[in-house]
Amino acid sequence: MSFATPLFLWFFLPVVLAAVLVAPRNRRNVVVAVASLAFYATGAGGTTFLLLGAMLVNYLAGRRLEPGTPGDRRLVLVGAICVNLGVLLVWKYLGFATEQLHAIASLIGADLPVVHLALPIGISFYTFHHISYVVDVYRGERPALREPVAFITYIAMFPQLVAGPIVRFREIADQLPQQRMHRWDDVAAGFPRFALGLCKKVVIADSLAPMVDACFATPADQMTSAIAWLGAIGYTLQLYFDFSGYSDMAIGLGRMLGFRLPENFARPYSSVTVTEFWRRWHMSLSRWFRDYVYIPLGGNRTGVLRTYRNLGIVFVLTGFWHGANWTFLVWGLFHGALLIVERRFHWDSAPAGRFARIGRRALTALLVVIGWVFFRAADLGAAGTMIGHLLVPDFGGLGDTVAAAATNQRIVLLLLASLIVLLPAHPVSGPYLESSRGKVAVAARVSLMTVGVLYAAVLVASGTFSPFLYYQF
Repeated sequence: MSFATPLFLWFFLPVVLAAVLVAPRNRRNVVVAVASLAFYATGAGGTTFLLLGAMLVNYLAGRRLEPGTPGDRRLVLVGAICVNLGVLLVWKYLGFATEQLHAIASLIGADLPVVHLALPIGISFYTFHHISYVVDVYRGERPALREPVAFITYIAMFPQLVAGPIVRFREIADQLPQQRMHRWDDVAAGFPRFALGLCKKVVIADSLAPMVDACFATPADQMTSAIAWLGAIGYTLQLYFDFSGYSDMAIGLGRMLGFRLPENFARPYSSVTVTEFWRRWHMSLSRWFRDYVYIPLGGNRTGVLRTYRNLGIVFVLTGFWHGANWTFLVWGLFHGALLIVERRFHWDSAPAGRFARIGRRALTALLVVIGWVFFRAADLGAAGTMIGHLLVPDFGGLGDTVAAAATNQRIVLLLLASLIVLLPAHPVSGPYLESSRGKVAVAARVSLMTVGVLYAAVLVASGTFSPFLYYQF
């Protein structure tokens, strides 16, 4: 079930909110837990049992990991992490691995079978939540959850279950007790944030999608610089408005349910360096890799070469975390290499001069756009073709298919959406809408909750929405 569907907007969400508001304080987590499992089951089907099994293993492991518990706690931790990663590797990467083995075997005339497994929705996200839980309990940063309902609420909470933000256990542990407060003020604060995300997704991202799809579906022999640039810029904006829109909706929904989820975006396209970009893009993923991979490897405390190694490992994992395809690996390596170069030549800080900052910001934007081509392309060949036309201009047009998809309405929307690149780094729109009491913020909230929501609802009702891009991860 997507947030941008009539079923969710006009039935599921109102029913759940009403149930949470009328339920006794010590039963609100029960409502959230049951609703979350039902939400997941509508889309995941039989793979819901995989989620339930993983939750059982990690809940029991958490009880054995608290400091002072008899037994070998480190062995329990390693076992739990291996189970989590094993489930992820089998369900997400086994098909990719057998495809590579099949290709190698075919070179010597052998025939190895290829395994195809349906990817469970949100498996990358709930795997990282489970690992965060067992590690934080092992480190003694938070006690293990003794109430199964509270544990289910953390792992399966429907606002963030299938596409984040990735909520580290210590960030939300204090919000999980059954006696937590929940007021109408939470609903009033969360709804504008949800409305902002809905408009980003339905009005902008979904409108750009057909044009972007047409560009990336263009055969290599018909690719031109005009198509390449339109597709690359269009996808850069589509992905941002789609994923940041989902994050805004998730944070708003969480707030309406009485939870405060971490921020995930902070105007990343205003970044002056690639290093800054990763402090602003998918921030919950960056923080997760920092806390559970980069720092345990030694971070930047073990010498220059090992720092570069640690960065490389993190971005290889970041790439493959997004999907079982060589394109994601190359995308991760590309960004890892850029961060290493910036650190090596001390370019990871913004320059002081105004024009130097403008130049660095333009360069960072160009590099990010090139990286997104790898991220979106079907394979490395298609990515190489498009990037070649980005860097080596020609005088070809859009072609009939792309021209038909690039309607006047979509081009105007693309130009308006492009203004996000020119905005200053602060304030960030989501937190600004929630916390500011200024006249501009009030006007924006009223506009979103009236005109914005009504227009988005019309688009949803007309069936123009599409699944969130990060559902595939």
